[in-house]
Amino acid sequence: MVEHWSPKPGVGGSSPSWPAIKGKKMSKVINFIKSSRIELDKVIFPTKVQVKQAFIAVVIVVAVIAAYLALVDALMSVVVKNSLGA
Repeated sequence: MVEHWSPKPGVGGSSPSWPAIKGKKMSKVINFIKSSRIELDKVIFPTKVQVKQAFIAVVIVVAVIAAYLALVDALMSVVVKNSLGA
């Protein structure tokens, strides 16, 4: 006959340890949320003026790069058309 031992409370997967593990996981989640909130309070968000200035700077840089690439494309198109004799 096989002897049956009751499961150890600290071992995962045994029914008596399920509520304890569930509580530990929940406390980890709560601790994570509290830590996240504390870190979020440390964040310095940009002002509307800073966002506007950054937006304008990005638009200008993109426009300059687009103009440069358009110029290079036009020059390369002329070179290829002349070299192929078309």
